[in-house]
Amino acid sequence: MKKLKVHYFQHIAGEGFGSCYAYLKAMGAEISATEFFALPKELSVDIEALPNVEDVDMLIIMGGAMSVNDDANFPWLKIEKRWIRRYLALHKPAIGLCLGAQLIASALGARVTKNPVSELGWSTVYKTYNVDGALFRLLDEFEVLQWHNETFELPVGAIRLAENKACPNQLYQIGRNILGFQFHPEITPEALNLFIAHEEGRNSFHDQDVQLLSMLRRTPKQQFMVGNQMLDRAIDYVLKA
Repeated sequence: MKKLKVHYFQHIAGEGFGSCYAYLKAMGAEISATEFFALPKELSVDIEALPNVEDVDMLIIMGGAMSVNDDANFPWLKIEKRWIRRYLALHKPAIGLCLGAQLIASALGARVTKNPVSELGWSTVYKTYNVDGALFRLLDEFEVLQWHNETFELPVGAIRLAENKACPNQLYQIGRNILGFQFHPEITPEALNLFIAHEEGRNSFHDQDVQLLSMLRRTPKQQFMVGNQMLDRAIDYVLKA
């Protein structure tokens, strides 16, 4: 039997694959990665340095601290978006997580802009459709981790699946093969500690942020399960496209 070849784009050192790594390994998947965080900021990567789109069965695009619009400081972003366009043109399965969802949107011509508020921490997100049909199934409401200050317009052909008051576009679907999550369903306690350490390293937050980060460190393990299980189901869903 042919092995499922899963490739992921990683933008933060140590972030890894999040909760879905074990799930994919249990499926017998062959997993590879492009580690953009390890590239010098000024390096202009040629698209041939990335995998051949024909050789990837599923793409997962992870989060990151940079903006999709910051090509000046991260010139490889242009090549990453160009590669994503080529890959999606083949109608293959893809999942975008936070920055990843924004990269898919941007690659497909949608604008990515500052959100009116920064979302940082756990928040409740609400399903926006009434009839499931061929759409990815969600609970009516669920609590997930947010960590972003930008948002995206829906790409052409996308359907909004979830929203909240702070950021209307929380989850979108294109066809049966693409899901873009503004939040972090993949988050694990270890990954959350990395996010917190990065935030603390910026030294640009206020007292209330210090309290929030301290509270986030005490998140009970069971709180991660809703998002983790959602991501496992999302993998199954896009693979059946």
